[in-house]
Amino acid sequence: MPAPFVHRLRVRYGECDPQGIVFNANYLAYFDVAFTELWREAVGPWQEMVQRGVDVVVAHAEIDFRAPARFDDVLALTARVVRLGRTAITTEIDAMRGDELLVAMRLRHVCVSTHTLAGGAPPGKLEIPDWIRDGLRVYAVPGAESP
Repeated sequence: MPAPFVHRLRVRYGECDPQGIVFNANYLAYFDVAFTELWREAVGPWQEMVQRGVDVVVAHAEIDFRAPARFDDVLALTARVVRLGRTAITTEIDAMRGDELLVAMRLRHVCVSTHTLAGGAPPGKLEIPDWIRDGLRVYAVPGAESP
């Protein structure tokens, strides 16, 4: 099984609510950072993909909260690609504090044409280009491409 992608970040004071824990909506931002950094490592800079006429947009997100993170905690955002479909990529990302799982997220992104997005039309789904699929395989779990 390939090693997961890990991105570390420190919780900032402004990301916490009055109870001193990370406000729940901030996890979406954390996971977006982790996904973007995984993408940069596996595929390349996001803008290069966009310049080639491809973008990926979030189609679905699930979050399971297990324990709170607090100001100054260092979180390891551990990501792996669990499905590479025809047009969609499903990623699981865990927010870990040491060995403790705090939050688990499952994201599904869909490949779309930047040409339809730019014109204001509904996003036109695209098949995942081979150059993206090849890059993401590095962090894909076994069976991620099974039919």
